[in-house]
Amino acid sequence: MSTTKELQNFAQQVRRDIVRMVHAVKSGHPGGSLGCNEFLTVLYQDVMDYSTEFSMDGKNEDIFFLSNGHISPLFYSVLSRSGFFPVEELATFRLLNSRLQGHPTTHDGLPGVRMASGSLGQGMSVAIGAAQAKKLNGDNKLIYSLHGDGELQEGQNWEAIMYAAGKNVDNYIATIDYNGQQIDGSTDQVLPLGDLKAKFEAFGWIVLEEKKGNDIDSIKKVLAEAKSLTGNGKPVCILLKTEMGNGIDFMMHTHAWHGKAPSDAQLEDALNQNPQTLGDY
Repeated sequence: MSTTKELQNFAQQVRRDIVRMVHAVKSGHPGGSLGCNEFLTVLYQDVMDYSTEFSMDGKNEDIFFLSNGHISPLFYSVLSRSGFFPVEELATFRLLNSRLQGHPTTHDGLPGVRMASGSLGQGMSVAIGAAQAKKLNGDNKLIYSLHGDGELQEGQNWEAIMYAAGKNVDNYIATIDYNGQQIDGSTDQVLPLGDLKAKFEAFGWIVLEEKKGNDIDSIKKVLAEAKSLTGNGKPVCILLKTEMGNGIDFMMHTHAWHGKAPSDAQLEDALNQNPQTLGDY
């Protein structure tokens, strides 16, 4: 178990990694990466039971699937700093022939990545399949996944949501990054999502809401509650209210940084707001 301060320090370093990676190649998605930072930090540093001696089947360990694959800078940073591959490899982000492509892929064998996630809407289907495989294999570990709220505008999700409840996939916790923003504006402007809690519950899920989605202790609490609710015949959903661009003031409260790289001056500003804690790559 990690202390709150240790997790905050980890997340702070991850913020540095994200903006440095995106700035270096003038390409990538910092907004959502920063918004989900604390969640993935807690998940990998405090909650999941896994081995860094990576195997695709993940037998007898918890497994995470990133569905909103455009937030790969966050995923790569957390994986590397959790011991899956050398931190120095972050410097190859989005470069030709790098294992750290703009969206995670599996063909280069990057440890920690079990699905290619570029096309939105597919991650839940994969996660449910993995959860059912664990049940068939008598493996009592859990499956976790992360999805963007705008991603739920994809119809495949709702087939998967119906299937998971209908087949009692109760070893699965899906978290929705509920920031209300997507590439073209707010989700309300693009395609309103309605009452997500009521929708998931109507499909037969257990739903938890956490309004402090960038607070370490709140995330720890809601994940612990979600874990306690598994094994009860229903899948579990966490609606996590986050702030896109969290931790860097000029990137917050707007969708503008969904997929834009900071300038040299903006990078310096962002790094000054987040001093080193673990050391840069």
